[in-house]
Amino acid sequence: MELLILKYQHRIYNVILRLCANVDDAAELAQETFVKAIEHIGKFKGKSSFYTWVFRIAVNLTLTYRQKHSEIGLRPLDSSDDEQNEHAAQFLHYDRSSNPAEVAANNELGEIALKALMRLDEMQRTVLVLRDIEGMNYRQITEVLNIKLGTVRSKLSRARTRLKAVFRLMCSCRATA
Repeated sequence: MELLILKYQHRIYNVILRLCANVDDAAELAQETFVKAIEHIGKFKGKSSFYTWVFRIAVNLTLTYRQKHSEIGLRPLDSSDDEQNEHAAQFLHYDRSSNPAEVAANNELGEIALKALMRLDEMQRTVLVLRDIEGMNYRQITEVLNIKLGTVRSKLSRARTRLKAVFRLMCSCRATA
């Protein structure tokens, strides 16, 4: 079990962080995910991979937590916790540039992308994160979320369309400011 935790702990933390955008909550929920996995390892039947099974636990815990603590979802996007936003934004982009101007521009785009992502509804954000950021295939997403393949595809399509629109709007607002 220890090897599995070491193998997946960073991916679990990252997916939770992308879903809730709060460093402390993500750490707590990641820890709770592995506690639940250890407690219920006897229920793991091997019908899916361990990876899919533990991601399902993580996503379910995160969505339940966010529903119970709706003020997290209603937190202003211009939150004063800039350090937390920067920490969360690093998981949305990868910077290969050594040019300081490009690094600054990429960091700014990462922050806008994170804010745009957080404007999606819970299910759209979850499907988008699992598919486009975590790289899960459609079958894995259906197993993690316990929804039909057609639902995954429609939620993903709507999420991508909405994210693109929100991102463009946020970028254009920032350009005119």
